[in-house]
Amino acid sequence: MFYTLLQATTSAASTRGGGIATFLPIIVMFALLYFLMIMPQQKKQKELQKMLEALQVNDKVVTTSGIHGRIVSFKPDKNTVVVEIDETNKVRVEFSRGAIANLVAPSSTPQS
Repeated sequence: MFYTLLQATTSAASTRGGGIATFLPIIVMFALLYFLMIMPQQKKQKELQKMLEALQVNDKVVTTSGIHGRIVSFKPDKNTVVVEIDETNKVRVEFSRGAIANLVAPSSTPQS
């Protein structure tokens, strides 16, 4: 009987205390989630937006669907970009500006 009373008093004492210590693991998990997932994604989104605003005619680009081409013109009223994907046949396709995934870096020196 004494053992049962001892257990009751220790469990009651543990439930009374706590306060912020109970929520501390949850707070730490949210902080880790923010610093490891949300913050880098926001940084990447800002860099992509800056790249899309700096696009110019004759830039070589890759679309989100993997199509390589060269920017021929812009249509600011529709927020689209006209990309030439075949230079010999002059095949031009109109893409949304947001469909441009990245710029293709020009080769520094041609090798002969």
